[in-house]
Amino acid sequence: MVGSKDLPPSIAPFFPNIFLRNQFRTNGLGLEAASRLLSHRLSHLNLAVRSLAKGHEVAHKLQTHHPHALIEVWQLDMASYPSIQAFARRVETDLPRLDLVLLNAGLRSTEFRNVSDTGHEEVIQFNYLPYLSIALLALPSLKAKSPLGTPRRLTTLNAALALTAKLATHGQRPLLPSFDSSDLLDMSEEYCTSKLFGHMFLWKLADCATELARGLGWGVWIGYILSSAVAARSLEFGVSTLVDAVFVLSYEIHPFNSIHYTAEGRDAIDALWEETLDEFAFANVQGILESTK
Repeated sequence: MVGSKDLPPSIAPFFPNIFLRNQFRTNGLGLEAASRLLSHRLSHLNLAVRSLAKGHEVAHKLQTHHPHALIEVWQLDMASYPSIQAFARRVETDLPRLDLVLLNAGLRSTEFRNVSDTGHEEVIQFNYLPYLSIALLALPSLKAKSPLGTPRRLTTLNAALALTAKLATHGQRPLLPSFDSSDLLDMSEEYCTSKLFGHMFLWKLADCATELARGLGWGVWIGYILSSAVAARSLEFGVSTLVDAVFVLSYEIHPFNSIHYTAEGRDAIDALWEETLDEFAFANVQGILESTK
């Protein structure tokens, strides 16, 4: 199958071409993802939530319609690296089996704020940094906790607005700290940039995933779902991209933002990759990547 990296940059303008098709002609994202998975007789579902009270409320509603499943609620604060590490350790120690990790979290803001625990700008912090660290920390459990020969899937949800990001600070080095000062930021672009970062990181992570599948030899593969966060859709139809799509936008394999295909963009991707691994060096993410090869 041809992947997004293998396609030429899209020349279709995002507005109105891609936007109209993605928003109004394609079924999209919804909170019904957990229910749809459970409807396929999923035996065990863990909900990672910031608010345990709200999580238990959702779990109770799901349990009513799917009494056959074990539904657990685990706490995960995306603004706290200790919380992320604790969550990953719990996955490692408490789950006897792991087949699918579905990552879907996001924040949009027009006001500049730094997260006190990390010093990073809030939108980048919530939409990019912990999101991808969880993906990395989940790799060993995905490798070890599924029966031999069964596919495991690490699924990340992104947004079509990543295609519109300009990355005006791509020449800044280091790159990530350039987003931690309000003097350099256009907050109207910050959400799009945070989603672009997710694509840029997956551009590199896909190479590691290819090596993982080749090295295992018995066909284990990890799929990455790159989809859009869209509005005004029914929940039942909205979940379909989460459950069914692999590397797609509007049900089709789609190229990344054209920035990825330029020399400057490739340099920014490399810088972002290294800086992100350095950001989570305390969690030994580099060692995790090496161990999965």
